[in-house]
Amino acid sequence: MKMNARRIRILAVVAAPFLAIVAALAAVTKDQPMPFRPGETLNYRVSWSAFTNAASVQLSVPERRSLFSWQTWHFRAVAQTLSPVAAMAPVDDQFDSYTDSASLESRQFESHLREFGKTTDAVQHLVATGQQSQIPGPSVIVSPGTRDALGELYSLRGVQWDNVPELRIPVYDGHDVYEMRARRDSGPQPVTVPSGAFTASRISISVFQHEKEVSAIHIAVWLANDPPRTPVVMQATLPFGTLRAELTPAPK
Repeated sequence: MKMNARRIRILAVVAAPFLAIVAALAAVTKDQPMPFRPGETLNYRVSWSAFTNAASVQLSVPERRSLFSWQTWHFRAVAQTLSPVAAMAPVDDQFDSYTDSASLESRQFESHLREFGKTTDAVQHLVATGQQSQIPGPSVIVSPGTRDALGELYSLRGVQWDNVPELRIPVYDGHDVYEMRARRDSGPQPVTVPSGAFTASRISISVFQHEKEVSAIHIAVWLANDPPRTPVVMQATLPFGTLRAELTPAPK
């Protein structure tokens, strides 16, 4: 039976809301499940060298939002040096990551740096090779699956480490792309930090560039065996020393 053009138009109008609902549900089901939620805020005390309270770091998940039609997680990190280190190295930095909720690829990475009396702001849009850019203006072309460093920290919490012997991910640090190789190198162990006692697993991260390990950099994250898989300790060995961030109680 043939339908005339008017009837087809009516059916299209009637069906449109239902098709929109189906599309929305399909987008939701594509999201990778994550143990954190919007509104989460974590605070850390950072030690360095002889300074047990060298800096503070706050990690937060301000929101989930659409960014140029991509559904993304918005992650934020704020780092500030504290007295007396601030007198030698005044730092007040903020980083924002917009990470695709389905692929976990980085879509936008922002750095707002206030260091040594100088201010630098940068907003970078990342587009994977072969993808069509939805972002106006210039973009950074990266390989598929590339994440920024902040988004990668959060994505580690979503990994089922019992089933993943090693994770290899390209990571963009705002200037260059590295390969981060992460693996769980310890089972659940007791860890005590200012916010309390936890049972946590250590995730060890090595950094490679052009298949060669950057031996001066090593990172470890202790993820708690709690439902949100809270990072209770983060430690980075760098050329200028070791930074260790420990979870502190939420401000009252």
